[in-house]
Amino acid sequence: MVKLDKKSRFALLSVGSNTILIIFKIVAGILSGSVSIISEAIHSAMDLVASIVAFFSVRSSSKPADKEHPYGHGKIENLSGVAEGLLIFVASGMIIFEAIKKISKPVEIEQAYVAIGVMVVAAIVNFFVSRQLHKVAKEEDSMALEADSLHLKTDVYTSLGVGVGILLIKVTGFHILDSIVAILVALLIIREAWELCYRGVEYLIDVRLTDEEEQEIESIIQKVIADQGNQVMDYHKLKTRKSGNKRHIDFHIVLDSRLTVGESHDIVGCFKKEIGEKFNNTRVNVHIDPYKEEEQ
Repeated sequence: MVKLDKKSRFALLSVGSNTILIIFKIVAGILSGSVSIISEAIHSAMDLVASIVAFFSVRSSSKPADKEHPYGHGKIENLSGVAEGLLIFVASGMIIFEAIKKISKPVEIEQAYVAIGVMVVAAIVNFFVSRQLHKVAKEEDSMALEADSLHLKTDVYTSLGVGVGILLIKVTGFHILDSIVAILVALLIIREAWELCYRGVEYLIDVRLTDEEEQEIESIIQKVIADQGNQVMDYHKLKTRKSGNKRHIDFHIVLDSRLTVGESHDIVGCFKKEIGEKFNNTRVNVHIDPYKEEEQ
């Protein structure tokens, strides 16, 4: 039996919860005739596909580096985030298309309270699953799980919005509200999709780490330089990027040219150790430049 790591287990939890909720939403949508509930079922179906993509991406991205992929497989998670965003765009288009069709021919909502109950249960389930996914995503620094968590968090608001919309229809008899709520749900989802795609593409094209992270890295470098006395003269050419949950940090240090290879290696090890203690799952590459008198 294949043992699943923590990221994979929680990705599988999302797959299971989405599958169950889709069944409930489809049944509620058929019983009620509500386009907003059908739109929620479509949304959840896209979330299920996204959860499956997330599950396989976290499994693949966790593989160690090999001969063909010396920098690892981390970008699979970034690619997964973009794919999930594109799937959400598709779901949004389907929802808006169905809602516009129903505006001209509003359908009376049947079994309204059953439909409302399903939406409330869906919101509660997604709230707790989303919280767990978000917690693990932060612990494991996983973009795929973070994207999955964001999907489910949006589902909480959209499910509650649909439930409130159906309640208002029941109270006011204004059936066009069903289509209006469905379109609002779709617009919220489109914003979510844009954010996912934008962030995923940024990592795929090697955007640097955040200002806060780079400032922390520079502070660590300066601390190590101070601890080494006059052996390290300066540093420059700091470059950073992120691949999946792995950070890549490159910079040059200027060392006293009289140091031996062994002494230089030990100093480089100090930089790697200090940065690695602050940032988990980090690859640090330090290039050595010899100090020259004319640099004064």
